Amino acid sequence: MELPLTSCVVRSWRMGDADALVRYGDNYKIWLNLRDAFPHPYTLHDAREFIKSLRTRTPETAFAIAVNGEAAGGVGFVLRQDVERVSAEIGYWLAEPFWGRGIATQALIAVTDYAIVTHQLTRVYAVPFASNTASCRVLEKAGYTLEARLRRSAIKNGVIADQMQYAFVVPDTAGISADDPPRRESPG
Repeated sequence: MELPLTSCVVRSWRMGDADALVRYGDNYKIWLNLRDAFPHPYTLHDAREFIKSLRTRTPETAFAIAVNGEAAGGVGFVLRQDVERVSAEIGYWLAEPFWGRGIATQALIAVTDYAIVTHQLTRVYAVPFASNTASCRVLEKAGYTLEARLRRSAIKNGVIADQMQYAFVVPDTAGISADDPPRRESPG
């Protein structure tokens, strides 16, 4: 998969991305805001195993965010099952040198739309830590709405933390086919 955008390209991970994944992913500030499945320190072995594991996943739901041809972050979603099969949880990270440029917002919008259209979803949601105000702002700029503060819902680095639940919900509009792209209001 490849989605060319103005500030980056969202694409499938490649084995050649392992070095960049270590260079940018081995960052305490990034680790502190991700799930524990993302290790710290982040080693070349971790990067290779992660990329290798993606080759067995169907459908493909985890992608690299490439800036100037180099993997500089990741974005992916987890499709829910059973009665929640019209929903997915999305997550993302971007290398610190690229923060504040709108890259994460652009990648998030593109992958949200891709997930909705490709998998006929009605809802995509994210649950960043409440302390991660930059990620909350990315979600807001991408058209996500704050739904709840999940008090004391997570633990990271030994600290109990609140999470914020954001969602992008496809409008329930008669006459729109599942093949139509999601309708968005202008982000604030």
